[in-house]
Amino acid sequence: MPLSLLPDDIAALAARVVSENAASGRKVVTAESCTGGLVAAAITEIAGSSAVLERGYVTYSNEAKMEMLGVARDIIETFGAVSIACAWAMAKGALDRSNADVAVAISGVAGPGGGTPQKPVGTVVFARLVRNATGEPEGELKFFDGGEGPDGRAEIRRQATLCALELLLP
Repeated sequence: MPLSLLPDDIAALAARVVSENAASGRKVVTAESCTGGLVAAAITEIAGSSAVLERGYVTYSNEAKMEMLGVARDIIETFGAVSIACAWAMAKGALDRSNADVAVAISGVAGPGGGTPQKPVGTVVFARLVRNATGEPEGELKFFDGGEGPDGRAEIRRQATLCALELLLP
């Protein structure tokens, strides 16, 4: 595999996201918080990604989630930014504001600080929304181990990026 700025496992999965979505004619949009654009960056590492990545949003602050993606203040105040409700709203906002066919949203606590007993470091929520799909959008709360120690933040962001890429496979 050619030189990549990202770890091999992320680059390999991103290559699948690009090839499989390109083959099915699907465009994707990302709405990222704790991953800070890593999912979009992984996709753009791959030649031919312009056929797949429609756009990406990095909405790190609550204000950005509200302004750029239309996340309701009530959702953030009631459930918090690290909640399935917020991830759903991020995915819906990204899909509504793009020409993509599928959106993935990620929000979490990458650490080393910022965790609470209810949402410890390593808690990450994901949502996937497919345009014109019926039923509820898909949402998932995951807990990634390895948040302690000097490499904890990078490890949580790595695992969250892999999970989000998997959600973008057709």
